[in-house]
Amino acid sequence: MNLNDLLAITQQERPHRTALEFRTADGGVAWTYAELRRRAERMARNLHARGVRQGDRVVLFAGNSGPFVVAFLALLQLGAIAVLVNFRYRRREMAFILADCRPRLLLADAARRASLADMDLPPALMQDVAVADMASAERAAAGRRPSVRIAGDDAAFILYTSGTTGHSKGAVITHNNALATVTGLISAWAWRAADVLLLTLPLFHIHGLEVGLLCALAAGATVLLRRAFDAADVLACLHSGRPSLFFGVPTMYFRLMQALAGGPPPDWGHMRLFCSGSAPLAAADHQRFERLTGHVILERYGMTETGMNFSNPYAGARVPGTVGLPLPGVSARLVDAANRPLAPGQEGHLQVRGSHVFAAYWEAPELTARSFVNDEAGRQWFRTGDMGRLDPDTGYLTLLGRSHEFILSGGFNVYPREIEEVLMQCPGVREAAVIGQAHPEWGEVPLAYLVVDGSFQEAAAAAFCRRQLAGFKVPAAFRIVDALPRNALGKLQKFRLANA
Repeated sequence: MNLNDLLAITQQERPHRTALEFRTADGGVAWTYAELRRRAERMARNLHARGVRQGDRVVLFAGNSGPFVVAFLALLQLGAIAVLVNFRYRRREMAFILADCRPRLLLADAARRASLADMDLPPALMQDVAVADMASAERAAAGRRPSVRIAGDDAAFILYTSGTTGHSKGAVITHNNALATVTGLISAWAWRAADVLLLTLPLFHIHGLEVGLLCALAAGATVLLRRAFDAADVLACLHSGRPSLFFGVPTMYFRLMQALAGGPPPDWGHMRLFCSGSAPLAAADHQRFERLTGHVILERYGMTETGMNFSNPYAGARVPGTVGLPLPGVSARLVDAANRPLAPGQEGHLQVRGSHVFAAYWEAPELTARSFVNDEAGRQWFRTGDMGRLDPDTGYLTLLGRSHEFILSGGFNVYPREIEEVLMQCPGVREAAVIGQAHPEWGEVPLAYLVVDGSFQEAAAAAFCRRQLAGFKVPAAFRIVDALPRNALGKLQKFRLANA
């Protein structure tokens, strides 16, 4: 089975149900499942006529739109590999990705074609890459869509990681990988055909593409696709009573709460699920959203390389500050530095295994090999790079931060996430990030970067931390900044804090 087989079920069972709604300069557009399939088949014929074959890489460089969805589905039908690229990337990032994956074709929307021209990419790099506009690629083409045999282990798409420690890496996601995450989430979150998903997340990211779009299309639901997140627009849509689902990142929820503050509680009885991911949601924000709206956010945890790993339960306790339990088909464990399994309650390195875990980094066998480890039974585990702790009573996972981010102070391990959670409870603190700073006596000490409002007082914050934390965990200094550096999904980029 492959993704085409899964999506064909809803296309056949609910051909007249609205699959996708989006906006254009001329107004709103709605496509049924039958229309979406027809358009994807037409584009597949067109792309095949342009020379795209099974296994070829095709870069999608565009914002959220109907044609983007059509192009992605067309590539799945051809057995080609979609390379999803952050449309904010510029010359350096684009040059690296194009040289790395060597695409047959680059599909861009009008805005991104203009930015490509501004990048002045090296001619030698572009000589074998055809560039086409998505709109023209959707026009009718003669002939029938070629029939290809696509195995579950074949690559479906490549997602490049954010590259926080160097060049980006292309995670190769197979059809089986995506199927595992999609079918697991449809079960875990009780997806239904009557659902309407308000989707403002970018489709070049695993959160928007797999958790949002593919889950919705596989469930036969309707997607209200937006080009980007806009708090006023999202609130208007939520107030309209149409959506039943909204998926966002912590920054989005923070902005929604800012807009709701001081007003009457919204009447969102039609909403059955608010979900947060791609970055840790502060427990204080989790609790504040419930106070403002009456809805409890479901927080989950995933990665580019693995899709989704953990989730708070849909029917059960959603615990602030945790990401819940392993999803269906996911096995997880915590180990020490010597790769020895740890008991629940101990802090360690998180590893996962299952059919959701990616196949490899694109043409990087040594890097791929270093990312996995075998246990005594010969089973392969993926090193997530995250630190965590499993609650001995509930089994819920609390993430403590990236393994390369923990602070070693006077021989004690200090996890920035714990300090950040405390700081978020301090009066006047809007956002918090903690990193290690070199210290001649202690090796490292915590340093806090804060976004604050007028009520913040540094002395009061320091005293608050001393009451809540062991002395070696109290930030040695507070640095006030206008904003914390984040990527397109709102994920904090701590490596940039030194320049903040």
